[in-house]
Amino acid sequence: MHTVRFTGAALAAIPLALGALTSQSSAQDPSPSPTGTFGPGCSALSQNVDTAKDKVVDAAAAYPQLSQLVSAAVRAHLTETLNDKPAVTVFAPDNDAFKKVTASQLSALLTNEGQLKKTLTYHVVDKKITPDQLSDGSFTTVEGGKLTTSGSGSDFKVNGKANIVCGNIKAANATIYVVDSVLQPPS
Repeated sequence: MHTVRFTGAALAAIPLALGALTSQSSAQDPSPSPTGTFGPGCSALSQNVDTAKDKVVDAAAAYPQLSQLVSAAVRAHLTETLNDKPAVTVFAPDNDAFKKVTASQLSALLTNEGQLKKTLTYHVVDKKITPDQLSDGSFTTVEGGKLTTSGSGSDFKVNGKANIVCGNIKAANATIYVVDSVLQPPS
């Protein structure tokens, strides 16, 4: 009977070799998964929030970075309208997007319910949009205007200027793409 002896180096080499095989077989595709969130701003949003069972306005309210959007939706009496829609996509301006609007423009918008409703519904598409549809998309908004999306991987723009900073956030009746600019409906 022969006894096989392993040296310490040989024993250490086995797990390292197995680890290399494991890491090769589980290499991830660099493009975003249609089922997961993506974008440089996702880390700023609380990742411990599960909004999949919440209606869209309640889901947005779970993120402090969307508080100005939620406040504007409440002011425009859109909460029920948006929460009652079966499947929508919202291009949700974050609080930094609202900071890009001048104080006088923001004040005028917030005091004119009709214009506020028009602006906010321009950010909503009455269907689910997947990340795969963003690379060269053209969509009719609830407001009635068109918006376009372009890009690839995890780098997308809306109307050629607003960046999607965190995308594919799930809500019970919506998909949310957080954008860094307030979109203006066509005049």
